Amino acid sequence: MTARIYTPDSVRSLDDFEQDALRVATVVRDHGIGPGDRVMLKAGNSAAYVCVLLGLMHAGASIVLVDQQENVPETRRIALRTGVKATFVDDNTPIDDEAGAVHLYELMVAAAARPAAAEQLSVDDWCELPDGLIMWTSGSTSSPKGVVKNGGKFLRNLERNAAQVGHRPDDVLLPLLPFAHQYGLSMLLIAWLTRCSLVIAPYKRLDHALRMAGQTRATVIDATPSSYRSMLNLVTRKPALRAHLESARMFCVGAAPLDAPLVEAYEKEFGLPLLDSYGSTELGNVAFATLDNPVATGRAMEGIRVRVVDEDGQDVPAGEAGEIEVDTPDGLEGLLAEDGTLVPTPAGWQRTGDLGYLDENANLFVLGRKFAVHRNGYTLYPELIERKAESAGRPVRVVALPDERRGAQLVFFVEDEQGRDSAHWRERFAGLLAAYEEPNRIVVLDAFPLNRNGKPDKHRLQEMAAEQ
Repeated sequence: MTARIYTPDSVRSLDDFEQDALRVATVVRDHGIGPGDRVMLKAGNSAAYVCVLLGLMHAGASIVLVDQQENVPETRRIALRTGVKATFVDDNTPIDDEAGAVHLYELMVAAAARPAAAEQLSVDDWCELPDGLIMWTSGSTSSPKGVVKNGGKFLRNLERNAAQVGHRPDDVLLPLLPFAHQYGLSMLLIAWLTRCSLVIAPYKRLDHALRMAGQTRATVIDATPSSYRSMLNLVTRKPALRAHLESARMFCVGAAPLDAPLVEAYEKEFGLPLLDSYGSTELGNVAFATLDNPVATGRAMEGIRVRVVDEDGQDVPAGEAGEIEVDTPDGLEGLLAEDGTLVPTPAGWQRTGDLGYLDENANLFVLGRKFAVHRNGYTLYPELIERKAESAGRPVRVVALPDERRGAQLVFFVEDEQGRDSAHWRERFAGLLAAYEEPNRIVVLDAFPLNRNGKPDKHRLQEMAAEQ
């Protein structure tokens, strides 16, 4: 089967696409970019983005991936911190006028005039770089960190991923995710490694993306829980859209906690589970549920170890919650210091700051961040309370505010498009939570504010709680 790259206005074979990437690599070299040189790629999802990314990998460049929406001052700081030699952007990218940025369209036009390359696309040099990729954490709990990754380890992690999940050459992958982040980039490169088709869809316009799913006969969809919730709402309001998902054999999900009511809704509507996953920018992809094991986030991939430990670092029994630790050969090389140098991360077990447990079959259940607050003499974990509250049927986010008398106030945000008032939800939560876990206030929203990764924006929710 011929692998293809689908966009809203073009269809190319993967072989032809690679030829374009080789031409781009020659143009990049003309810009003075050689093996090991750092460059910034800051653009939205597009065929040009994928082509330039592969071209930069072939050229052996160290690629600093920056979200297209990142503001100008932070982009400037990243450029200075990483010492990039060139910056590649698209027309919608906020960028400093003095950055001397090169537009992706300029590269593509120049590349089109080049003859076909006699060589094959190769990423061998890129795979040797200790800083083949520099990515940035979302900053949901702190300021963004520069995560430095070896290219070869990154691709080996994706090979483990594809093997466990079961991606095939006849698949058509539809990632509704930004390519500048771990999850979206993983799916882009898994399509390339597996030699299967890739759909580059407008993930912020899910109605258009669903139509592309039907037109391309997409078989594997990857998205965040919020996108799956929006897709379900679309299909409910416009039943004709449901037919566009009939070719899908897997619905894969990640990047944010998955609530049980959404899983149940998909099983009822489509007869397929939402296959959850666990990973991070720092450690790569770690665990995946699969069609033959659709339990929680599934088991750790081959070659990767996961354990759950107590406060003393001792393993806890199956079913008992503790902090998740991961030992992976695919993790980060280290973090980027302010002067641009690498601060190495020691090998071995890595703390994640996540709470969870393993069942008797080594399936990993992720409960939330290990962030504790103290209230009326109790130690509480807001994300654990969220999981309990969500059994009422809607997504919930809990924000803790300081309180001199109680230690903390708990503000519950409920995502309810029906707009049922706080009294309704207080009554629903009363039978699910202990008295010391109940909310001080409940705020009902049509939809949670989202950050660039499609996760609920905790910073904005914290601001909203404080404002009220």
